[in-house]
Amino acid sequence: MKQRRSLPIMLFGLAALGTFPSHTASALASEAQKKVVPAESTAVATGNTNPAMTLDVVVTDKSGAPVAGLQPEDFKLLDNKQPVSLASVRETRGFGPHADPPVEVFLVIDAINVRFLARANQRQWLTDFLKEDGKELPLPTSLAVLTDNGIEEQNRPTRDGNDLLRVLDASYAGFRQIHGYEGLQGALLREEESLKALNVFAVQQSKRPGRKLFIWLGAGWGVASNPSWTGGPKKLQRIYDYIALLSTALREARMTLYEVIPASGVGRGDIYKTYVKGVYDPKHADLGDLSLPVLATQTGGQVLIGSSDLPALIDRCIADARTYYRLTFNPPPAARFSEYHAIQVQLGKPGLRARTRFGYYTAPAQNDQPPVAISLQEPAPVSGSHP
Repeated sequence: MKQRRSLPIMLFGLAALGTFPSHTASALASEAQKKVVPAESTAVATGNTNPAMTLDVVVTDKSGAPVAGLQPEDFKLLDNKQPVSLASVRETRGFGPHADPPVEVFLVIDAINVRFLARANQRQWLTDFLKEDGKELPLPTSLAVLTDNGIEEQNRPTRDGNDLLRVLDASYAGFRQIHGYEGLQGALLREEESLKALNVFAVQQSKRPGRKLFIWLGAGWGVASNPSWTGGPKKLQRIYDYIALLSTALREARMTLYEVIPASGVGRGDIYKTYVKGVYDPKHADLGDLSLPVLATQTGGQVLIGSSDLPALIDRCIADARTYYRLTFNPPPAARFSEYHAIQVQLGKPGLRARTRFGYYTAPAQNDQPPVAISLQEPAPVSGSHP
């Protein structure tokens, strides 16, 4: 298997918002996902008794439009390149007041990584989006804000755009940033707080049924890869364990992440794509595996950049719930705990593309509870680097 090569320092997103390798990351053990009984069913039984796993799969044509009407025989699932029998394939329409299972949207305003002026622009664009759709949004939507207190929901899910406008106006004055966010230590703190908040929120959402579209407004955080840092096998194991825990929490919550950067002319390099295939063993774990665009891509979401038309970008994310497929399968036995399995969905009809999770991690050892916090050594200083 071809392994990734060490890369030089990588900074993702706006230069003014760059982050550096973190010396601390926090992770919480995720709870087991509660079984959700879908409303629609075209099932094919299998004899495997392992706990079933569900994938949310968006199928599009060459133009990017969602494709409906596919049958179970149109899908083939590969787990670590080996065919796996599908227990069920269900076409699901997420739009409408009676969608079952439910789909929710979270519009995430980042008050930690995004500077004040950019947030002010986002607020105006978000106001335009809510006014554009008027009183009725296509899906139940909540406004969430990342502050120094974590990710906080500002309202109960609603399809009333005017309600969200009132929530936005009432909440915006309270958006705070952590003091001392400038310089290297501030960059480290932003990264740590962002990852911790996302993990905690995912664990909380795993208790709620249905799929969640988590639309992050702004460049978020970018984790740099420093090849001169050698943390040793124990530190690499801790990074690997954290990656597995966060990935599992997002999967069990059925959260699809989207990174939306509504700023014309702002680019994000393609280096992050080196990491989206997942990590198979601790010795190849890297902090670059925890950047927001990597997590978004791995959950089956999108990274949308370079347009000041925020309403159009949000609509592109929400369109993923218009028509999608729920594939249920029984994972094959794992050879070890926290084992990574790459997933590939193949389609029997030409010209179609399936977008879903890139993989999953098996459960950790039952008698080895993961730590609440993972402390990493300070990375070696890099000459000429600036936050």
